[in-house]
Amino acid sequence: MSSHREAPGISKDPVADSTDLYAFVSPDKPGTVTLIANYVPAEEPAGGPNFFEFGDDVLYEIHIAGNERRDSGTVYQFRFTTTITNPDTFLYNTGPIRTLTDPHWNRRQTYSVTKVAGNRRTVLGSGIPCPPCNIGPRSTPDYASLAAAAITPLRTGETVFAGQRAEAFFVDLGSIFDLVDLRPIQNLHLIPTPAAAGIDTLKSVNVHSIAIQVPIGDLTHNGSVPTGQADPNAVIGVYTSASRQRVRIEGGFGQPAHTVGPFTQVSRLGNPLVNEVLVPMSRKDLFNSRPPSGDSEFAAGVDHPELARLLPVLYPNVFPNLQAYTKPRADLDAIFLTGIPAGVVNGFQNYTGPNKADLLRLNVAIPPTNSPKPLGILGGDLAGYPNGRRVTDDVVTIELRAIAGATIPLVDPSFTPDGAASRITDGSPQPADTVQAHFPYIGNPHDGYHTPPS
Repeated sequence: MSSHREAPGISKDPVADSTDLYAFVSPDKPGTVTLIANYVPAEEPAGGPNFFEFGDDVLYEIHIAGNERRDSGTVYQFRFTTTITNPDTFLYNTGPIRTLTDPHWNRRQTYSVTKVAGNRRTVLGSGIPCPPCNIGPRSTPDYASLAAAAITPLRTGETVFAGQRAEAFFVDLGSIFDLVDLRPIQNLHLIPTPAAAGIDTLKSVNVHSIAIQVPIGDLTHNGSVPTGQADPNAVIGVYTSASRQRVRIEGGFGQPAHTVGPFTQVSRLGNPLVNEVLVPMSRKDLFNSRPPSGDSEFAAGVDHPELARLLPVLYPNVFPNLQAYTKPRADLDAIFLTGIPAGVVNGFQNYTGPNKADLLRLNVAIPPTNSPKPLGILGGDLAGYPNGRRVTDDVVTIELRAIAGATIPLVDPSFTPDGAASRITDGSPQPADTVQAHFPYIGNPHDGYHTPPS
């Protein structure tokens, strides 16, 4: 979860916590882009009797902007409704769940999808079913069929899915938050110990995903399907958000709470790890409440990232060139806040203009590759992060290397990266079962019966 528990406020509100955002040209459906927004971090699979779900009182949105627009041009809104079919049992299910309408399934969720473009609101679908959580072999004996049944084509050309998925983000949280004691290079740390393989802390947990596959012409600024990478209309910017109504009235005597008033944003995510790593703790909640158009006020953390100052201290004599570099980090500005201009990376651009905004930028004219490389553009694969983000992109390693100085020569040829900048990694492997080759691309969730606690 590249943005899990990243701010003090949202860490107390997991159903509204946007953990990851993906945007990529669909490899198995030409002419479409897939957008995936994950919420509800670190779901233990055996989380009964009240299993994880989306919030009925949360407005989930995926925003798309093109050209120099920094906030939403088109917004897809998702609202959820929970129904209890048997009020006289404490159980999530009273028998095997074999279909999405199985009477044994007691707590169901459905959702609506609304497209907002300017002042026009269009309901694209309503009453769309979510699959249940993956309980175990007796309760959900054929989970793959339940998930497949929840993939829903809409009459307007989009395809949607919302429900529980395996956590596809992979990271060694234990090493990173222990003073960046990265296991593969911990022999170089201030407190050295023998190098070791990375550990995927999240390999046994689930999340809730909202996925939508959209025709490219519905996302670009001018409605075109660009074929030239240099075409400015080929670049879209994406971010996801969650909002709550401003007033919550607690119900008395066992009655549910009631929310009223306008919605206010409580969480948002564009690029992975921006709020988590580049925004100081005292401003994280503010960042979550603001639209991307206000991100110039957070640019100092990108221009002079704290982690870039810490690495030379935690790894003495390993990053001397990085320690001596005092210029604002124009390379990180390009990656996170403006997009990469033409001429920086040969044959590539995903530039949206000089206005600084944390958006996941995707050049839709770049086709997917049959052999994606986890390091994306750093690995010579222009279809990968930071050109959008695929489920298999190793964004932790990419961003560690960028912060360590590997990308500075792209904008400042006078700089020579330290040798460790091209080797730094947390070393965590992505489990194969967290990825699938078709929509919604993130694998089926781990079940509670077989999965030990993480």
